[in-house]
Amino acid sequence: MMFPLVADLAAEGVPVRLTCGVLGFSTQAFYKWRSKPCSDRDLDDAYVTNALVDAHAEDPEFGYRFLADELETAGHELGERRVWRLCRDQRLWSTTTKKGRRCGKGRPGPAVHDDLVKRQFTADAPDRVWLTDITEHPTSEGKIYCCAIKDVFSNRIVGYSIDERMTAGLAVSALRSAVARRAPSGTVVVHSDRGSQFRSRAFLSVLGAAGLTGSMGRVASAGDNAAMESFFSLLQKNVLDRQTWATRPELRYAIVSWIEHTYNHRRRQRGLGRLTPVEFELAFTNPAAQAA
Repeated sequence: MMFPLVADLAAEGVPVRLTCGVLGFSTQAFYKWRSKPCSDRDLDDAYVTNALVDAHAEDPEFGYRFLADELETAGHELGERRVWRLCRDQRLWSTTTKKGRRCGKGRPGPAVHDDLVKRQFTADAPDRVWLTDITEHPTSEGKIYCCAIKDVFSNRIVGYSIDERMTAGLAVSALRSAVARRAPSGTVVVHSDRGSQFRSRAFLSVLGAAGLTGSMGRVASAGDNAAMESFFSLLQKNVLDRQTWATRPELRYAIVSWIEHTYNHRRRQRGLGRLTPVEFELAFTNPAAQAA
C-alpha cells in the first residue's frame, strides 16, 4: 500500500495531488484511507491472524484446515480459503508437509529439555520419574488417541487422557490428571519423546506451574522411552487388538476400564515381585502418603 508514502511526502511539502498522480491513484482514495487507515476487514484479519499464530504454536502439525476448525470452535466465522491466505502470509505451515506435499510424520522438532533419564527407568520412591507418550487405534468412527503417564517406581499409570484428536490438549489433560491425582512434592522428572504435543507452550506451561522438570529423549531412538512403549504394547495386546471397535466411546470405556481395574490393581508384574503397581506402592511406601 502506497498511501503511507503519500502521507510522508505530504509532511515534507510535496503536494498530495502530485504524488497521487505519479503513483497512479486519485486523491479521493488517499483521503478516504487517511480518514480510516485500517479497514474493518484488515482489523478483523489481524485478530484472526493472532488466533492462528497461537493455535499453530500449540500444535505445529496442524495445517490450515485443522486451524480453521480450531478457529470455528473458538467462535470465529470464516472460510477455509481465508484461513489459507492468512496462513500463507504468516508462513504457518504444518510441520508434516513441505512445499505443499505430504512428507509422512517428518523429523521431530528440537528438544526443549535435556535427557535427564538416559534410559535409567528406575526410581527409589514414587513421583520421582514419570514417563509419557501417545498411542492411537482406529474404530469404525475414526481414530482415538490415548496419552498416558507412568510412574517408573511402581509402573503405575498415574494419569491419562483420551481424545479423537492428537493435539497439545491431549498431553496437557494427561499431565493435569497426574498432577491432580498425585499432588507430587519435590523434584519430578517428566520424560517424553520430541513430539510437538510435548514441546507445545501449553504443556510446558503446565510443567512449570506444577513445579515439574521436563526431560526428552534423542531423535529416532525408541529405547529412550522403552518403558513407556512396553505399557502401550500391553494395552495393544489386551485391549486394542482384541476386537474391531465400532465406536470411539466403546473403545474409550475399554481403555479406562483396563487401566483402572486391571493394569493398576490386578495385573501382577514379575519386576515388582509379583505385586500389582498399587500393591507395590503400598508395600514399599507409607500408605497414608499414597491415599490419593
